[in-house]
Amino acid sequence: MEGDNVLTVNQLVEEYPAFPEATVRWWIFNADRNGFANCLLRIGGRVYVDRTAFSDWLNQHRIEPCVAEPV
Repeated sequence: MEGDNVLTVNQLVEEYPAFPEATVRWWIFNADRNGFANCLLRIGGRVYVDRTAFSDWLNQHRIEPCVAEPV
């Protein structure tokens, strides 16, 4: 992992404005239950998010598109 791939919570929120800070912090708080722990680095009291792991985590939660059957 490279240093430019690591984001603070504030940087993540700026880069992905669809996700409010409160939502990201909820994901962090519940990381052991929702799989978000794979995205996190904890150094001292700080929490950082791996950009690549976050992108992968989002893709794992993608809902399959509904395909309408012909009538």
